[in-house]
Amino acid sequence: MHPALSPAVLAELRRPRPYPAVSILMPTHRREPDDAQDPVRLRNLLAEAKERVQADPDVSRADRIDVLGQLDRALAEVDLVHAEDGLAILAAPGEHQVWSLGRTAPARVVVSDTFLTRNLVAAHAAERPHWVVAIAADRVAVWGGTEERVAERTGNGFPLVRVNENPDPERQERIGDSPSTFRDEETKTFLRRAETELGKLLADDPRPLYVVGEAAALALLDAAGPIAREATAQIPHGGLAQADAETVRKVVAPAVRAHAEREAADALALLDRARGGKAYAAGLDEVWQAAGQGRVERLLVEENYRATVRDDGEHLVPDEAGRPGVREDIVDEVIERALDTGAKVAFVPDDTLADSGRIAAALRY
Repeated sequence: MHPALSPAVLAELRRPRPYPAVSILMPTHRREPDDAQDPVRLRNLLAEAKERVQADPDVSRADRIDVLGQLDRALAEVDLVHAEDGLAILAAPGEHQVWSLGRTAPARVVVSDTFLTRNLVAAHAAERPHWVVAIAADRVAVWGGTEERVAERTGNGFPLVRVNENPDPERQERIGDSPSTFRDEETKTFLRRAETELGKLLADDPRPLYVVGEAAALALLDAAGPIAREATAQIPHGGLAQADAETVRKVVAPAVRAHAEREAADALALLDRARGGKAYAAGLDEVWQAAGQGRVERLLVEENYRATVRDDGEHLVPDEAGRPGVREDIVDEVIERALDTGAKVAFVPDDTLADSGRIAAALRY
């Protein structure tokens, strides 16, 4: 399964595809006994998707055979043993992708000329992705992750590895030591190169950055340029440039949680100011309309807020799941609408917005 979403990946997923582009979405479960239903639901949804492709007169024989094969290959890649809260299978002529989501999604099959991405977009925002860079004198490793998991970034210049090919034997023979690891010019040059590569990475995929290393390494990277100085947090902790994923996650977890709490507090303060200035929307119907008009500057959503509604032409009306015409992922739809128009989204603990209908927004006008 694909390990991580990014703005570039989401943009690629949202481009038009040759028909038929099949999207299969479903909730999954992390624990027993609820996880027992996941394989059954997956088989049923896959069967529905195949039936719709086979019965569609607009699908050529070649594309039908291709997409059915893509669906089978996607199924083989699904790992329900390590499931999170949702699953997305995307298949079109010549391609398939499988995504595990840290946010639930309603069960559905969609056949169109684009993939259904709103649940992936909302999951990406809710996971609060970040970067971790671990600094050592001879290696700089970058990890991409969320609160629950991290994975080392390979490619695009990382990891950076330095081989010390020019030790100073005369110095060692004369005075019995070698130059300080973080004072020699080769190390300074190496970390300046790391600063340059980090700048490229952040330009392509901006995220909060946590810089980890010995105090001397952090100081030297500070001197190399502004990126380390402007990082979300610096964490003096050596030995992580060669560490495993779980060790890295545990070291940065307190800083990641602290940043999430600061972001939530800042968003709530902005919301209070917007309420006083009457540039404020509260409740799903108001926020949905404001998002559709491109007026949302900052959207706040309780972490586990979900709603099922139908659109009566003027307003969203609460309804029951499974009925014709209902929208079971309307909250994710609002999040995607807001992000598409440049809004920032903050997720806050449940009951934080109890007096605002669980979802609220500071408006541009």
